[in-house]
Amino acid sequence: MAGHSQFKNIMHRKGRQDAAKSKLFGKLAREITVSAKMGTPDPAMNPRLRAAIIAARTENMTKDTIERAIKKASGGDAESYDEIRYEGYAPGGVAVIVEVLTDNRNRTASEVRSTFSKNGGNLAETGAVSFLFDHTGVVEFDAKIASADAMLEAAIEAGADDVVSSDSGHEIYASQDKFRDVAKALEGRFGESRRAVLVWKPQNTVPVDDENGEKLLKLIEALNEHDDVQNVYANFEISDALITKMSA
Repeated sequence: MAGHSQFKNIMHRKGRQDAAKSKLFGKLAREITVSAKMGTPDPAMNPRLRAAIIAARTENMTKDTIERAIKKASGGDAESYDEIRYEGYAPGGVAVIVEVLTDNRNRTASEVRSTFSKNGGNLAETGAVSFLFDHTGVVEFDAKIASADAMLEAAIEAGADDVVSSDSGHEIYASQDKFRDVAKALEGRFGESRRAVLVWKPQNTVPVDDENGEKLLKLIEALNEHDDVQNVYANFEISDALITKMSA
């Protein structure tokens, strides 16, 4: 199984805990506020804001909470966040990309570096591993929306680059310059997607044994627990048995 999708499934199970849900809501609200502040507060005219709102709805964030986060962007007390990408290596030689929104660059850099070190990894320079990934758009739909063949046909017509269909849903990938048009075309045909964002998709995955795989998952979990970390991507492949063990 590949990289970030399998870890997302693990975190989905663990995220049912109240503390994890509260932390997740904080990150989603921050992304909504930053997206609204950088563009227009109208999601119809601001693709990034619309994607943030879809993500929030998926996690059952209330309409009032979403609206407060949007209004906060225009308030005088709105925090100023920097978007930063960190790159590094995890146990087993796995490449890791970490996206953060922070109001204190020095603090976050120190804490991210420490998290890597404490979990058997090491932080590298920007650009050290990003060439191993494609920064591409992904549009996701529930599996019940359409058959794999129907989704593939629609994706090709819309100009997408790749489609991955499974029991958990459809993932349609498109280059950055075509991403918004592809998302618009597919949503016009199938309705609102459950996610439409830019991601770092591994070009290839690195097989990792169970010992390093366990260390790797602990590193990714520790990074995701940091309040400033929005997304973590890694180019790993581990066994189904370890996934079951770690998600138990």
